[in-house]
Amino acid sequence: MDETVKETRGLARLAHTLIKKRTNHPGVELFRYFVVSAISFVFDFGLLYVLTDMVHIYYLISATISYGTGMIVSYLLSVRWAFAKRSMDNKAAEFGIFVAIGIAGMGLNALILWVWTGLLGLHYMLGRIVSAIIGYVWKFVARKMTLFK
Repeated sequence: MDETVKETRGLARLAHTLIKKRTNHPGVELFRYFVVSAISFVFDFGLLYVLTDMVHIYYLISATISYGTGMIVSYLLSVRWAFAKRSMDNKAAEFGIFVAIGIAGMGLNALILWVWTGLLGLHYMLGRIVSAIIGYVWKFVARKMTLFK
């Protein structure tokens, strides 16, 4: 068999595993959670900009609203695509724990934004990027250990 055909089939299998196949492989879940987080971040970041710069809502209030919106997007994509196994049968309790982890992340987000913008005087949008990276790691680990074992 031609090497190009083998490589193409290998890439197709990899793409199938990363995108479609139900699996609880930690590497695949980490990749998918990264994609989920990126999509959620686009909602969060875009809404933060609109609320703060266009609607003129105070940046910490805007950040809370936009973060909550991103959290809902993240939950829906996480349970439907990113994680194959769910630890809880009670969906309301699952969502409650997901939100509790997210609220802890929101507190971390607000603290980082306050330090970045309020204390250091740097632009809030750059601070949001820093807080997103730190929050991503926190939320993946916390959610994987509690909800999606």
